[in-house]
Amino acid sequence: MNLMMPWADPDDRVYSSPTSLLVKMHLGEAPDHAPSLLDVHDSCQEPAHHEDGGTIDRILSRFAGAVRAARLHCAARSQQRRGHRHQGYDDIEQTTGVARTFFIKVPRGAPIAEICSRLRQIASVETVSPNYVTAMSFDAEPGLERPRNPNDAAAWHPRNMIGATEALQHETGDPGILIGLIDSGLALGHPELAGRIREGGYDTVKLHSSDVAPGVHLLGDYTENDPHPYDDFVGHGMGCAGIIAALGLDMPPGLAGQCRVLPMRALGAAKLPNKVLPVGLGALSDLDLAITLAVNLGAKVLNLSFGTSDAALAPNSPRPHQDTIRYANARGCVIVVASGNSGQEERFWPAAYPEVITVGAVDATGQPAAFSTRGDHVTLSAPGARILTTSLGNYQYATGTSFAAPFVAAAAALLVSRAARMSHPLDGQQVRDILLRSCQPFPGGASHSGAGAGILDAAAALTTLDEMIVHSPGPMGAQHVH
Repeated sequence: MNLMMPWADPDDRVYSSPTSLLVKMHLGEAPDHAPSLLDVHDSCQEPAHHEDGGTIDRILSRFAGAVRAARLHCAARSQQRRGHRHQGYDDIEQTTGVARTFFIKVPRGAPIAEICSRLRQIASVETVSPNYVTAMSFDAEPGLERPRNPNDAAAWHPRNMIGATEALQHETGDPGILIGLIDSGLALGHPELAGRIREGGYDTVKLHSSDVAPGVHLLGDYTENDPHPYDDFVGHGMGCAGIIAALGLDMPPGLAGQCRVLPMRALGAAKLPNKVLPVGLGALSDLDLAITLAVNLGAKVLNLSFGTSDAALAPNSPRPHQDTIRYANARGCVIVVASGNSGQEERFWPAAYPEVITVGAVDATGQPAAFSTRGDHVTLSAPGARILTTSLGNYQYATGTSFAAPFVAAAAALLVSRAARMSHPLDGQQVRDILLRSCQPFPGGASHSGAGAGILDAAAALTTLDEMIVHSPGPMGAQHVH
């Protein structure tokens, strides 16, 4: 994407929208009058035309003229109350900051960097961020009507590497456990996913031609928020969904068994001048909104196969997704994130947050893949090279840490299912500890700096969970294990 951005901080090497920014107020300073962004998009509320009636409004008026403001996130208890979604935020929403974050729309040509700099100096403002736009592409061999031989060793090898068959014999998964897939959406009617997709997901993509660089052509549905998270162009989300939830008709079955996917479309589709295939484009506001909506809709596990390089961000900009990651963690979600595909030792966000389980990729030999981003924040690795999975209507071989993360998200869902079956709730930290204790070493016992503690072993993770529950104090114990 062309990064000529006269409106942005020159230290920012991540594209950002020229027409919006995000402002988080300090606790107790957020104005009550601003509606939620979904209510504005649903045309049941008008955006606020002022923020604080004071200094903030004077700065916005001077540098942007007409502005429109809305709360980025809905209140969980009011999410189904159209027109009133900004009412009733609880303590978790307040302390994590999601209740205090505002989406500010400004005319194109407004100096975003100057506005951010001025707003950061106001005592009532906690953080200000440009509305970054992440581009996601992936290495795939799409268009297979069906695999030539879905039972061949190459198709099954990644699953065998992590003990998938044994894990599903140990725990079949609970249909009530939802895996929130924050991605490019799903194709309708793929036979591999029949019965494995939870109705009631959402499409948070809200892009306009004025939000993207010259030469970028937006594709498909990119302007309407609605409960239809469908993808017609990218296939990134479909690749992740097959690894998690496929029935196993013409490919190995998904590792999450009967657990279901809650699709959240936060990556729109676009054609870039230098790319043959469409890519996914995700605005920070759309991705963060999808995360909180997924949590509020009941997702227990989140799969986040996207990220922004820390090195590409201006030093004074807040790191993306911090508040929504804290919110999901505070609600008890297990958050699984792909480490990135730079092949370097660096941090991507949200992969570098301590609340998440960060997944690198190994190749068919079990060695860390050359493309996998490394770092001390990487928790463990999983297969991520040439994975047979679903595509838009067909099948594909997909490569990237984006497709290593779903193996771990699926294993986490099995752990949550198993624990729930034995009345033993699990949070993200407990799942992380179990995965670390049970992962298998890299081949030959080699130590690979920045690739995590080892390779996912889903079967061993379930056994470790059983042992943990057997030895847990109190009424839980061996009598609960079947």
